[in-house]
Amino acid sequence: MSSQVIIIRAKDLFDSNRDINSVQLTRLFQKGFELLTGAQTITDSIKTLFDTRTKIGIKINTIGGRQISTRPEVSLCLARHLTKGGIREKNIIIWDRTNRELRSAGYSLKINQSGINIFGTDSNAVGYDKNLTAHRSIGSRFSVIQSRLISQSISMAILKDHGLAGITAGMKNYFGSIHNPNKYHDFNCDPFVADLFDTPVIKTKHRLTVIDALTVQFHKGPAFHSQWAEDYGALIMSTDPVAADYSSWMLIEKLRKQHGLPTLSEEQREPVYINTAARLGLGFAESLNIRIIKKEI
Repeated sequence: MSSQVIIIRAKDLFDSNRDINSVQLTRLFQKGFELLTGAQTITDSIKTLFDTRTKIGIKINTIGGRQISTRPEVSLCLARHLTKGGIREKNIIIWDRTNRELRSAGYSLKINQSGINIFGTDSNAVGYDKNLTAHRSIGSRFSVIQSRLISQSISMAILKDHGLAGITAGMKNYFGSIHNPNKYHDFNCDPFVADLFDTPVIKTKHRLTVIDALTVQFHKGPAFHSQWAEDYGALIMSTDPVAADYSSWMLIEKLRKQHGLPTLSEEQREPVYINTAARLGLGFAESLNIRIIKKEI
């Protein structure tokens, strides 16, 4: 058995002001979904991955501010691609922890409107579950968005080095869905990232990982440091959450090596939670079991 990971890159994605070329970004998503599903039309590719009748949450990451967060133009481009495939706008929620972080990253909030909704867990009448979910090493209250408002989930994470976890990618992005992520950063976040993903409220709803590697913070993350950030211009896509994170880890290591930096293991920051997730049966974390398809447009 093996899993497939798509790494799709675009030339000339950024202009001199680091604004994104919307035409190239749209092509990135179109080709990425085509390669991932093998379908020749947008409708067929979306139906391969999602039930188009139910609500989908796009969990983004906006904790890093405007410089190193999921950009509105990126998440909205994904959302528009979903609508082209037959998902109604009102059935899509782009979300994160707080409205303040969303606004700081450039988002305009929209809640209970006819179009695509954008809001944080701290919105009125949303919040966290009243009851604690206990699973393996995890005891947390989940965002009502993740637990009740959506039936399907996409993790759309920014690829970043992380001083404690090693890297932040698709699985760790779900730390933003619980009320107490601060409790789970010991031991390189292991086994906590894997155990959190293994909870039914995430595992049964997760359909797709999209790693935003348009700009990669390969050192001194998770905050933005321009001298250790590279405009890589890629999306990493997979239905295997572990394989997506493993491939993202390898990309971080590649960029670190190119810039003369030690490996994460040498800095005692290897993201061991990825291997823990593989042992839990959540996906593959060995190159022999991962088929990587690379494409440049």
